[in-house]
This record gives sequence, structure tokens and C-alpha cells, in this order.
Amino acid sequence: MSRSDDELVRDALDHIDVLKRHLARGDLADETIADAVSLRLAFAIEAVSETGSEFRERHFGDDWKIIWATRNRIAHGYAYIDLAMIRDTVENDLPEFERVLRVALT
Repeated sequence: MSRSDDELVRDALDHIDVLKRHLARGDLADETIADAVSLRLAFAIEAVSETGSEFRERHFGDDWKIIWATRNRIAHGYAYIDLAMIRDTVENDLPEFERVLRVALT
């Protein structure tokens, strides 16, 4: 059974909400919080990646390639995740990513 775009967007937003709760407990200087935030960010992007290509094109356009590359850097970073990249993404890109997802549900 395939899941609808709305279900997948809700999953992504759930991951973002958990990511924010992790950040409320401390910052990325804490290794455990950094790992948790990184994984939740990757999971949120992964959920959106399962939406239809039309959804991703309509809501993210050419930015999707950059968003997916961020997920790949986290997922394939193995022993090293660039915390500066995670911090920059969370502070500068995540608010717009979340906004677009919330608008898509309306």
C-alpha cells in the first residue's frame, strides 16, 4: 500500500517537531543532540523524497536537488557529520522547508 503525499508530509513535519524538541534540550555542541538533530533532519527529507515527483517539483523545484544532497551528506557521512552544515541548514533552511510543507497541507 502506497502512502499519500499528505501522509508523507505529516511524517516529515513530525520529524521536524521532534528535531525542535531535541534542540530545546540543548545545542549542537552536545554530541547526542547533534546526532539526534541530524538524523531527524535526514528522516524528514527522506519522507518528502517518497512523495510524488510532481509534489517535489511543485513545492521545491530545483531546490530539491540541494535538499536531497543534504540528506545524502548526513546519511553517507558515516563517522563524520559536518556540524557547521547541520547548524547552517537548521538555522537558515529548515524554517522555509517546514513552511513549504505546512502550506502544502492546506
